[in-house]
Amino acid sequence: MTVNVEMVKCGCADCVCIVTPGKAVEAEGRSFCSDSCAQHHADGDGCEHAGCACHG
Repeated sequence: MTVNVEMVKCGCADCVCIVTPGKAVEAEGRSFCSDSCAQHHADGDGCEHAGCACHG
């Protein structure tokens, strides 16, 4: 049996974004929607996607 995952939730706990695994930013074994999320919002920046207010 084969399962194809087309979308996953961003690895950032506060983020509501979903991302295609092939286009995700990979860090710490997880998939993130942006560099900001992957770097745990070190600069206080959000992911800047419409409708998402995450800042780590």
